[in-house]
Formats: sequence, C-alpha cells, structure tokens
Amino acid sequence: MLPMAAVSPIAACVLYKRTPLRDLAVCGLNLWAYMAAYEMPHDHPGRLEERVRADYPIAIDRALGLGLIPTLRLQRAFGRPGEVRWFERVLVWCHWLWFFTPHCTIAYIWIRDRDRFPAAAARMYGVFDVGAVFYWTAPTAPPWWAAARGKLEDGRSLNVRRMMIEYGPQFWGRRWTALYHFLGGNPLAAMPSLHFATSLTGAELLAEVGPAPGAVGWGYTALLGLALVYLGEHYVVDLLGGVALAEAVRRGAPLASPFAHRLVRALERLQALADTD
Repeated sequence: MLPMAAVSPIAACVLYKRTPLRDLAVCGLNLWAYMAAYEMPHDHPGRLEERVRADYPIAIDRALGLGLIPTLRLQRAFGRPGEVRWFERVLVWCHWLWFFTPHCTIAYIWIRDRDRFPAAAARMYGVFDVGAVFYWTAPTAPPWWAAARGKLEDGRSLNVRRMMIEYGPQFWGRRWTALYHFLGGNPLAAMPSLHFATSLTGAELLAEVGPAPGAVGWGYTALLGLALVYLGEHYVVDLLGGVALAEAVRRGAPLASPFAHRLVRALERLQALADTD
C-alpha cells in the first residue's frame, strides 16, 4: 500500500488541473501516504520491538529532570492515583485535538491567504514526511511503554500513568477501543515528537498570517508540550527532537524551493499532455 500511497499526490497533479480543491486533495493524499508509512513498521510488532530504542531518552530525561524524568516529577507533584483530575482532562483533550490541529491550520491558511498556502502546506507535510523516516530507521519508545516494561522503576508505588488510557473509556465508553486502535497505529514512534514539531510549525505559519492566529497557535503549542510530557506520551527530549525537526524543515525550505518549482513545472507539463489525450 505504501508505494501506491506515495505516488498518489503526484498522480493527482498529473490527472487533474490545478484548482484550490485539487490542492486540498493533494494534501489529503500526502497525509494518507504518511499514515501508511507511520503505521507499517508496526505490522510486525515483534520485529519492531527488537529494534526499538528505549534507554537513551530515559537517560537524557533523567539528566534534564535532575535524577527523575520530568513526567514522573509532574505526575507525582500534581496527580492523584486512581483519579484523572479536571486539569488532566484538559491536557488529554489538548492531546486528542492534535489529530485535527495541523490540518485545520493548513485549511485556515487555504481560506485566509491562498498565496501562502502552497509553501505552508509543503512545510507542514514535509515535517510529517521527514518524521516518518525516523520512525522507520530509529523507532523509539515513549515513557508509558518503558514504564509498562519496568524500565522506569525506582521503588515507588506510583509509576508513569498513561492518563489518556484511563480517561478515554470514561468519556467515550464502548467507542473508545475502536478509536484507540484507529489512532494508535504505531506506539513506538516517539522521537522526534511529530505532535510538537507540527504544532510548532503550525504556530509559525499562523504567526505569518497575523498576530491573533499566531497567538492561538503558540498558546496551543505551549499547552500541548506540557500535555505530552505530563501525560506520559513523550519525553522532554522527544519534544526537543521535534523542535529540531521543525527548525530543520523551516531552514531547508528555501534550499528545496528551486527543486520544488522544477517539479511543479514538470508535473504541469505532464498534466497538459494528459489533458490533450
């Protein structure tokens, strides 16, 4: 499925004349390709676990947290065992909303400023695509996965809680299992954090549109960063990896622009040929 998904955006550009709706369709097809690349390594969970890196992020976060990873510091300071508090529910919802936020950001730019849309979409989905390469080549475990396998034990009764799993059934009821299996296709894809990288990219893109959208984007990104660490979904070092990824794509965009323009012209010529047949 991955090869078919990978060429589908190019096929759409060749088969259909460029319109605003085709631009959105190409984004959707690129997202389909990303999802295929993201989920495929977990088709063989045993083989993936043999390659997973789980120790180095623990070591780095313990150094950052002065002996205890920040996730555990936060959960032990503010959490109550067996209870998901109101602010923790807010953080869970901040995490869940991420599944829409990058795409809503691009849709907003498509509506608000069509001239900015092509570069903004290329940058956002470029972050997704580069991130998927890391998930294939260097799969890395999140805190909740390491805790479930005893890698974060320190003699205390309270270890890392995955609060999304605790709160999900409370809110969604019987629908939760299907939702979780749909959205959690690859649990060993923590470094870099695409949650944080795409949200950071979205905040930068929204700030280019205007100060008010930018403030919304930066506010969400800050809250999401806290949520990802507090909820046990990511280490702090994963977020730093996300920052590095977003910055690399931002700085690399001007360098890739000449190639992108040549590719667009080539696809336009192919589309014109296809249109004459």
